[in-house]
This record gives sequence, structure tokens and C-alpha cells, in this order.
Amino acid sequence: MFYLILGGIALVGLIMVLFQMRNHHKGMYILFFAEMWERFSYYGMRALLVLYLTKHFLFERDVAYGLYGAYTTLVYITPVIGGMLADKYLGARKAVVIGAILLVMGHAGMAIEGEPVLAGQAPDASVLNIFYLSLALIIAGVGFLKANISTIVGALYEKTDERRDSAFTLFYVGINLGAFGGSLIAGGIGETFGWRYGFGLAGLGMLIGLFVFVWGTPLLQGKGEPKNPALLKEKIFAGLSREWMIYICTALAVLVIWQMVRSQFIVGWTLLLAMITVYAFIVYKAVATLRPHERDRIFVALFLITVNVLFWGLFEQAGSSLTLYTDDSVDRVIFGQEIKTSVFQSLNAMYIVFLGPIFAAAWAWLAKRGKNPAAPMKFGMGVIQLGLGFLVLVWGAGSGQDMTPVIFIFLIYLLHTTGELFMSPVGLSAMTRLSPMKMVGLIMGAWFLASGAGNLVASFIAQATAATGPNGESLVLSVYQKVGWVAIGVGVVMMAIAPIITKFMHLDTLADETDEIDEAVAEPAE
Repeated sequence: MFYLILGGIALVGLIMVLFQMRNHHKGMYILFFAEMWERFSYYGMRALLVLYLTKHFLFERDVAYGLYGAYTTLVYITPVIGGMLADKYLGARKAVVIGAILLVMGHAGMAIEGEPVLAGQAPDASVLNIFYLSLALIIAGVGFLKANISTIVGALYEKTDERRDSAFTLFYVGINLGAFGGSLIAGGIGETFGWRYGFGLAGLGMLIGLFVFVWGTPLLQGKGEPKNPALLKEKIFAGLSREWMIYICTALAVLVIWQMVRSQFIVGWTLLLAMITVYAFIVYKAVATLRPHERDRIFVALFLITVNVLFWGLFEQAGSSLTLYTDDSVDRVIFGQEIKTSVFQSLNAMYIVFLGPIFAAAWAWLAKRGKNPAAPMKFGMGVIQLGLGFLVLVWGAGSGQDMTPVIFIFLIYLLHTTGELFMSPVGLSAMTRLSPMKMVGLIMGAWFLASGAGNLVASFIAQATAATGPNGESLVLSVYQKVGWVAIGVGVVMMAIAPIITKFMHLDTLADETDEIDEAVAEPAE
């Protein structure tokens, strides 16, 4: 019954999305369904990863959290490189195809699980190496795909098109429809019938996504193609073209990531250096090459990108500490049936599938009346809801019962989801809106890089929850209470300064600058 209810809610959300998409670009259908299947694969694997590490390989919790954090951090670092390669050489469409192929290979490798590790035994080294290599392929694949498919969505709409926020919210529903199916189906099957079946099903989802994208490419009407195809064909080393050199360097990068993903320390320093480098490069480009209003918008984008670190640092407890808290301390019996732990990760996606179309319609309705809050205000409101989610769970856990009532897991996911809808799709839209065309891939990469930093912060918070107090008591709820209040405080400050930040977005001149670009493109070459 529980699974039927979840499925029914998701179906209602899908129907609402398809109804609203009739007023959008036809290419949105292809991007929607391609990303839906890609997220099915990613979140199907994500729902199982920490459980797999602690139950199959018998990793200690702090080690599992560290590996999970290293993996999710690298997943968000690589889009910076993928975005830059797409901007300058490959084009977003070809980058998406390369990423999808790597993801299919990675998920196939995850299905090789070996025998379960028994207490006192060490995991099989060959199986672990295959596992790490599979993670490396997935990390590289996400690097090529994640930022660039969002870039194509932005390319379908003019910067002044009032449908932009609505389009990105609908696209975000597609992301979460896949995440819902991945967590519910692949996660549930993996826990029930065997890890290999869950991981294998995730790989099948990615293969379907690749097929949908390639089949539907004509509907994109040339969006995302290389700016200068001749550069790709140019011979640059040992008779090899630039395109082939990119493929060879990608293979070498996979081998490097294969080693890096094992060390949270190395990943952390790599992230720090990457963020300093990318921020410095963006500031240099903004100061040296952009007009004043464009430069101000880039600085606003960097501010929003920085807030993104805090949001995902707290939100991503869902895949680590909150998953094991749900497994250990929550009464998971619903309608007389004990629900598998991984299935609860589908709640966030289910809420988005259902609420996303409502938010999209609300943003469009407010925009037509000139009352749509700007991105900085929405960000502040989103961070406050994130903090409230943690405080609600802490309050519910103190209700005097031995196990936390499952309703409070539903509530924390609900508040985190509404906060996410104020942040993530709006942020995707803002990044493409605030960036000049020549920097949009770089800015999208920086957006996901900040998400990676958030995931690293999340791993440190999760490791703090794995510690115990002086009397051996768990510190999970104590940590959640502290981070909840911090989030609320940051959100209130953001809402207070939002009007100032919004002024630097120069929304009133976006139309004029877009027109100038269009005229320059239309002007014949002399």
C-alpha cells in the first residue's frame, strides 16, 4: 500500500509536469526524460552506497561517510572541467553523450559485488579495485553530463523569457522523478534481492537515458553544438586530433580519480585548490573582459554559489547520517510493513515531483504580475526551511518514545524539499541568466563545484554525528540541532540583505544587453 501511494503521488506530479510543458520548447521533453533516467541511475546507486559499504564491506561508519563524501565531492568537482571543455571545444551536446557512456560503464562495474565480507575478514582487493574504478567512471561521466545538460536547457530560452524559472523547475522535476524511481525501485531491489541487482538496474536506467538523448537530438534545434567544429578536428599531437586527445586525457583522468576517491584528505585539498583557482579565474575574466553590469552579475553569481556550499553541506545528510539514523532509530513500520531504509531517500524526490509543478506555476504566475522574488530572497527562504527540517526531527525524536516516529522523517524531507525548490532550480536558472554566453559553462561548473564543497562539508558533519558523548550516547541529534539553528540564522541574514544583492543583478538591463548580442550576431561580417 505504501509503495502504491508513493507511486500514485509521483504519477500525479508527472501528469502536471507534462501538462505545463505543452507551453515550452519541444527540446525540453528530450532533456527532461534524458536527465530523468540519468538521475534514476545516480540516485539508485546513491540510495544504496552507504548501506552497501557498512553492510557488505563492513566499513566503519566514519570511514563510509568519508568515502561517500569523497565520491560526492568529486562528482561535483569534475563538472567544472566538463563545462570548460564543452564551452571551448566539444559543445554541450557531445559532452552529454560522452558522460552518458562513461556512466553506463561505471554502473555496470558496480554490479560486480563479490562475496559479502564476514566479521574479522578483509574485503577482496580485486573487488574493491573494481568498485573504486566504477566510482571513478561515474564521477567522470557526471563531470561531462551534469552541468552541460543544464546549459542546453538555458540555451533554449532567452535570458528575458519569463518562462525560464518555470522551465528549470520543470526540468528539476524530471531530475527528481528519476531520483524517486532510482531510490524507490533500484534502492528497494538492491536491499531486498541483492546489491548487484540494484546497481545493475541503475545502469540500465542510464542506458535508456543515453538512447533518449541521442534519439531526440534533432528537437534541440542545434543547441549545444560546438562553437568551432574545426578546432576539434585540428591535429595537435602525434597526428591525433584535439577531440581524440580529449578522449585520451579523459581515460587518464579516470585512472587518477580511481586513486583519489579512496582518500577524503586528498579530495579535500584538491577541492580547496580547485575552488581558489576557479574563483580567481572567474574574477579575472569578469574584471578584465566584461562590461560593468555583466561584471556585477558575475559577482552576484559567486555570492549565490558560496551560499550553495552551506545548503548542500546540510542537505546531503540524507545520503549518509540521516540514512543510518533512519535505519537504527526510526520506527519504519507503515501499514503493518517494515519499509526498507533506502526507500526513504525517495521521499525528497517524490515531494519535488508533486510540488515542483506547483512551484513552477507559482513562479510563472508571480512573474507575470511582477511579484516574483529575486534569487537572493528565495535563497534565504530556502536555507531557513532547511534549518527548520533538522529542528523538527530533533523535536520529534524527543517525544519520549524508544524509536522516532516515522512521521518526522516525512517532515524533515518535506521541509528540506521545499527549501531545495527555493534554492536549486532557481540557482540553475540564475547561473545561466547572470552569465554572459561565453562564460555560462564555467559558471555552471562553479555552481556544481560549490555543491561538491557542500558534500565535503556534509561528510565532516556526518562524521561528527558518528562520534559518541562521554557516556557513550549518540551525538546525531545534538549535531542536527546546532546546524539547524545555524541555517536559520544565515537564512534570516540573507533575506535582510537580499534587496541589496538584487540591485547588482541589474535585471532592468538584461533585455538591452541580450538585444545587443542578437544584433551583433545578425550583423554581416565585413
